[in-house]
Amino acid sequence: MKIVLDSQTMQMIALFEQLTGAHVRDCVNADQVIFIVHEGEVGRAVGKGGQHVRNLEHKLKKKVKIIEFHGDVMQFVKNVVAPLVLEEVKFEDGVLLLTAKDLKTRGLLIGRGASNLRLFEAIVKRYYPIKELRVE
Repeated sequence: MKIVLDSQTMQMIALFEQLTGAHVRDCVNADQVIFIVHEGEVGRAVGKGGQHVRNLEHKLKKKVKIIEFHGDVMQFVKNVVAPLVLEEVKFEDGVLLLTAKDLKTRGLLIGRGASNLRLFEAIVKRYYPIKELRVE
């Protein structure tokens, strides 16, 4: 599946790479800007004490989240939902089942009107052929 980026998103990627020195794999521009970086580059992208993230948030005037890409779909899902901790991730018939460790985590995973869950699902679907993301 091809990922199409508009000019504004490409400018944000260029700014991110210039400020951090990390290579961006993808960028999702929603109500917050989500950068997906290559494996092993999340430390460089965040910077010492989160300095690069704060600098980007100030320049873009939006919240910034950095996700580390991983070749394994289960680990990638854990990276996408971080800092939330999942008890278990199962893959059954094209559906990824996420098991939250408590009710608070479950609520944060789903979000109001399932907004967080749909955002997580859209990010994972950009790289892996899944049907749906569900929380148990």
